[in-house]
Amino acid sequence: MWRRNSLSLSSKLANPYSNPSLLLLFRSSLKSHHHGLLARSNSTSPVSTSAVDPVNWAQSGPATPFVGPRPTPVSAFGLTSLAAASAFKAKEVADLAKHYSRCYWELSKARLSMLVVATSGTGYILGSGSSIDYLGLCCTCAGTMMVAASANSLNQVFEVKNDAKMNRTRLRPLPSGRITIPHAVMWASSMGVAGTALLACQANMLAAGLAASNLVLYAFVYTPLKQIHPVNTWVGAIVGAIPPLLGWAAASGQISLNGMLLPAALYFWQIPHFMALAYLCRKDYADGGFRMFSLADATGHRTALVSLRNCLYLLPLGYLAYDWGITSGWFCAESTLLALAISSTAASFFLNRTTKNARRMFHASLLYLPVFMGGLLVHRLSSDSEQSLTAENSDPFINLSSSSESGVDLTEHAIPRENRRPALIGAQTRPPVAYASVAPFPFLPAPSYISS
Repeated sequence: MWRRNSLSLSSKLANPYSNPSLLLLFRSSLKSHHHGLLARSNSTSPVSTSAVDPVNWAQSGPATPFVGPRPTPVSAFGLTSLAAASAFKAKEVADLAKHYSRCYWELSKARLSMLVVATSGTGYILGSGSSIDYLGLCCTCAGTMMVAASANSLNQVFEVKNDAKMNRTRLRPLPSGRITIPHAVMWASSMGVAGTALLACQANMLAAGLAASNLVLYAFVYTPLKQIHPVNTWVGAIVGAIPPLLGWAAASGQISLNGMLLPAALYFWQIPHFMALAYLCRKDYADGGFRMFSLADATGHRTALVSLRNCLYLLPLGYLAYDWGITSGWFCAESTLLALAISSTAASFFLNRTTKNARRMFHASLLYLPVFMGGLLVHRLSSDSEQSLTAENSDPFINLSSSSESGVDLTEHAIPRENRRPALIGAQTRPPVAYASVAPFPFLPAPSYISS
């Protein structure tokens, strides 16, 4: 019996998983043994190395306190929640920045403002002469962009109720409620002040004055006039003609007759452009309460006639650019062909007043302006080129005699442009030896008319 009990106890000890209480006792014993060894390793005082009862020796060792900073327990769940909160906050900030950037883009009518900047930059290059100040060009374009953004934003602030009634504009930031009116006013004011100050500091006061006056004319004259009288289209054309004049003034510091060529082109170009747009969007403008010229013209006859007349006004601009010494003769031919092309679409609209012909004239106007300005830049004549052209067309006897006497090419004393042809016609024909007798051929005999 005693042997059977011993065997039963031995089997239970050999298989502790068969008895849960024994398993728990075994685990607690291991745990206490582990802590005892840890306490011994942390002890600094000498202890007995008796091996009589190693378990009791480890447990009864001196318990000295742990010196130093204790590690702070960090749970994996806490780290995960902190990372998720940071990612959510970053996404919220990014969405907010994207939202307001989109609102500012639409308030500024960025694509229209960039077209205004292109006209101002073209005017700056035309007014720069032979050397272009690229830093001044960039500052002028940036200031123009800010002022244009301010004017367009104020335009939407004043027309928020009208825009809400039109299908074309009801999704703008203010009618849709994506941004508040005070916020839009603050944005417009900051852009207007910053743009005008930039032009005043980096360009000149004339350019800053033109920018400020154009802002006032667009936001406080043209915008309310759209709901009062159809003459608003012509006032808006003046607004569109000022930016190239601004660029010319920023580069040259003055307003001259040559600087009026591109503004004139902008003025005449805007009439058929906006007449076509007003004809295509007649219902929207009527719903919004705007008094456009096309709304008082049921048949569209007067609208088409006005468009055709202003397209014909574009024809002589190429010749004037050549005659005033702004461009070469090639631009005269190219500008004439371009004006004939847009005039043909206006004539088609005048003969057959349909939506298709109005849209064709609108697309032609979109093509005309960049090609016209590109031609001006490609064929423009700098001051050096104009002086060399004047020297070539002047009397060669005057140039050669002056160079032989002083050794300097006095091209500033050349005959003016308006007297070139009479001078060439009235000049006496010289024999070839007369021109060869001047340096670098000093060994040839000089003609009598040079020595005298």
